[in-house]
Amino acid sequence: MATAGTLYVVATPIGNLQDLTPRALEVLKAVSLIAAEDTRHSARLLQHFGVTTPTTACHDHNERDKSARLVERLLAGEDMALISDAGTPLISDPGFHLVRQAREAGVRVCPVPGACALIAGLSAAGLPSDRFAFEGFLPAKAHGRRQRIHALAAEQRTWMVYEAPHRLLECLEDLCDLLGAERQVVLARELTKTFETIKGAPLGELVDWVRADADQQRGECVLIVEGAPQVADEDALDPEAERVLEVLLEELPVKQAAALAARITGLKKNRLYQLALAKSS
Repeated sequence: MATAGTLYVVATPIGNLQDLTPRALEVLKAVSLIAAEDTRHSARLLQHFGVTTPTTACHDHNERDKSARLVERLLAGEDMALISDAGTPLISDPGFHLVRQAREAGVRVCPVPGACALIAGLSAAGLPSDRFAFEGFLPAKAHGRRQRIHALAAEQRTWMVYEAPHRLLECLEDLCDLLGAERQVVLARELTKTFETIKGAPLGELVDWVRADADQQRGECVLIVEGAPQVADEDALDPEAERVLEVLLEELPVKQAAALAARITGLKKNRLYQLALAKSS
């Protein structure tokens, strides 16, 4: 009986081709087959490095059906590499079904680490990185996007999303509306490429900056969002002020409830707003 092969999960450059690691290149040349998200896209990378290994398409639309056939080849003893168009496979890219089926079949799955846009952005953002959350792409439609942002508003860890360039400004406007103009956000755009931009600012300022410069609405984008501030015990509201806020939240959106509660109680609106976010999440 043949010894099963290995499935290598290989990270590829997100822009600068020199970010392909020597180990990744060695693996891509040595395996029997490369499963690529888009074989035409990957052909340029492979040709640049003189890789002649055959490729096959493995993407969102065929991965579930194709994975079984690829696992059969792995079980027969072939080594295989999985790559996406850019960065680390499975991170908002195809590959999950193939990796899961391979592991369930007892095939060795070996990561070959390298470029990853979210980690690259986080490493240069200057926001807390000891604990963080990744949310992938937010929903494309405004209603779903705003619901998801609202659910994340009280998240105290730094959190990150990917965003398409044609939706970047709308997304930033929604973030500003729901998180407040003072929340710090870093836009990391076109990472490792010629026009790489890493801009951090309060949301109100960042929205104006992107709105004024159409060039900032191009290319792949990572948004790194500062977590919500912790509410210290000594800042806890007295029971009556908290009751007023809870009653208002039953009838009003968070921003309006906080503003009206501030008028009624005389407490600071920002303090009430953060508590309202926590209560409504």
